[in-house]
Formats: sequence, structure tokens, C-alpha cells
Amino acid sequence: MSHSRRCIILAVLAVIVWAATLGRPDDAPAAESVSGSGQVLLAKHAAITADLEKNQYGMPLYLESIEESGALRVDVYGILDSPFAPVMDALQTPESWCDINFMLLNIKACTFRQASDQQFLTLYSGRKYYQAPKDAYELELTFHVAAAQQEYIDIELAGAKGPLGTKDHRSRFEAAPLANDRTFIHFRYDYSFGALARTAMASYYATIGRDKKGFSTSAVDGRGKPVYVDGARGSLERTAVRSYLAIQTFMDELETPGSERFERQIEHWYDLTARFPLQLHEMDKGQYLANKRREHSNQLRLQKDLN
Repeated sequence: MSHSRRCIILAVLAVIVWAATLGRPDDAPAAESVSGSGQVLLAKHAAITADLEKNQYGMPLYLESIEESGALRVDVYGILDSPFAPVMDALQTPESWCDINFMLLNIKACTFRQASDQQFLTLYSGRKYYQAPKDAYELELTFHVAAAQQEYIDIELAGAKGPLGTKDHRSRFEAAPLANDRTFIHFRYDYSFGALARTAMASYYATIGRDKKGFSTSAVDGRGKPVYVDGARGSLERTAVRSYLAIQTFMDELETPGSERFERQIEHWYDLTARFPLQLHEMDKGQYLANKRREHSNQLRLQKDLN
């Protein structure tokens, strides 16, 4: 593979991972906009309760996605079997979001730091196989807790510029308590892209990524089977579900002793993704675990240098 083609592929992968970690809620329709209070979020829960209880995922998960000219967006809603208080406490720190993002295949490392009164996350994104941070794309995000109330939390991640001319990257995560010690969560991914990114992504999904499928269906084929979305929209959906499973894993393993937590997290996350082989299978479990152990050592060294 030529050096120039390899660079384009890595840049496309960086856009995919960047898009799956970030979003822009500002221009959403009012009915679907990210709420300013837990009441609006819980109203959404009431509206999609039937879809959460019975769906193709086999778990309480609801996904909406849209691809428009120059923009992609995915909204994911789900229910965690964790009380709201520990969810709010755990997810208010950038360190926790590094742990969550690191489970994803394309994240090679994640570090966090504080400068004055601003907190930052840095993601190193690249190929699904092992890759040293120095060979990955370094993406710095601001981390902001917009609201932390008794029954509602609202967290924002933002980056003005991304690879291949992408821009206005933002994400929003919010959560509110439900009955029976459960928590309803919503997170949105959204970004804008120009001609360069559109061309590179079109090339990628016409070749290497042509067989990759998302979760939404666009039609039914002649045999009555669903036709799943593909391309950049399908990619964003896949990473959105992977991210949801990473949040679920993080909360499930929160009480695991620190010395054992990392190993339990990566094993648990892989097992959850294995429920969706058509969309999420990329490599066998042994290879994933081996890659993540090497990458985790790199991440610890990077964070130590920052500290």
C-alpha cells in the first residue's frame, strides 16, 4: 500500500472515530433537541418506552441517525442498570471518559489534563489493530460539565477542527434517574464535513469499508430480509453502539477492584459487542485483548508524562 493511500485511510478512520466521539446538537429540531432539564429527557423516555422494551438489539437501546448534505448525526438512548447517583459521580470526570473511549478498537490511547479552569481529553485514533500513539491522530477535546443536578447531568465534549477539514465537532451526554435504580441516558454525535472528507470517505466505503453495515434499515430485499444502512452513516451507528456498550461496561465494572478493572472492562466490552457479529465483529477476542494490553501500557506512559 502506498504511503499516500495509507495516510488517506488513517485520516478517514480518524474522522470516523472523531465523529463517533463528538457531535453538534446546536441545529437539531426543537422536538429532538438535547434537553435543558431532566424533565425533557424523561419525556423522551416515555415516548420511546415501547421501542426500548422490544427491539432488534435485545437490550434497552434506541438509535436515530440522519445523513444530510455535509453533516452526520446519531442519537443513542438507553437504560443502564445502575442508580443515577453513581452514574453522575463517575461520569463527571474526564478520566472516566478516557476509560470508556479506550475500549473502542480505533482508540490507541486517551489522556486528560487541566489548564487553568479548562479540562481536556486527547484521543489518539487510528487503525483497529495495534498502533503506537505516535502513529495515530491526536485529537484534543474540551471537557465541560454543563449541569450536575440532583436528578440530571449534562456533559459536553467539543473540538473546533478535525481531520480532513471536518469541523464543529461536539457531543452531548445526558442522564436522568428512572424507577427501580436505573438510569436513562442520551448521547449525540454530530459533525460537519467538506469536499475533502466526503471524497476520502466515499473512496474508503467503496473499497475497504464496502461490506460494513450499520443498524438502521433502509429497505427490505426480495427475500424479506432487512437492508442495513452502510457508508459513513452506518459507521457512525456502529461506533455509537460500541460507545453505548462501553458506557454500560464502565458502570458494570465500577465496583471491580482497580487492579482487576482494566482486564474485566476489555473482556466485558468485547463480549457485549459479540452479540452483534454482523455489525461489530472485527477481530477475535484474543487479538483484541492483546492489542489493548499493549496500547494500555502506552496510555499509562503518556498520562504519567502529563502528570
